[in-house]
Amino acid sequence: MSGLTFKGYTGSVEFSEKDEVFHGKLIGIRDLITYEATDAPGLKASFRNAVEDYLATCKKHGKQPDVPFKGSFNVRVGRDLHKRAAIYASERGKKLNALVGEALAHYLDREELHVRAAGGR
Repeated sequence: MSGLTFKGYTGSVEFSEKDEVFHGKLIGIRDLITYEATDAPGLKASFRNAVEDYLATCKKHGKQPDVPFKGSFNVRVGRDLHKRAAIYASERGKKLNALVGEALAHYLDREELHVRAAGGR
C-alpha cells in the first residue's frame, strides 16, 4: 500500500501540478483530516503533525478518535450473488464473513502480483 503511516493512521499522498504542492488526507476514518507541504519531507512532517493535532483535539473535546479500518464494512452485492455466496460458504462449513474475507484477500493478492509484475507500485 502506498501512503504514509503513523500511530495506526494511514494518509494519502497526492501532488497538485497546478499548485505545485503535495497534499493528502487520513483515510479509513469518518473525520476529514488534511495536510500539505511543498516537498516530500515536509509532507511527512505535516502528516505526522495532522495526526498528533487530531488526537490532541479529540482529547481536548472528550471525543473518541475514529479508529481506522475497524475490520468491518457493508457490501451490497445483490440478491443473487448474496445467495450464491451464502450457499457456497454453507456447503463448505464456513461463515459468509470468512468466505468474503478469503475471497477479498485472494483477489487483492492476485492484483498486487500483477501490478508488481508490470513494474508498478
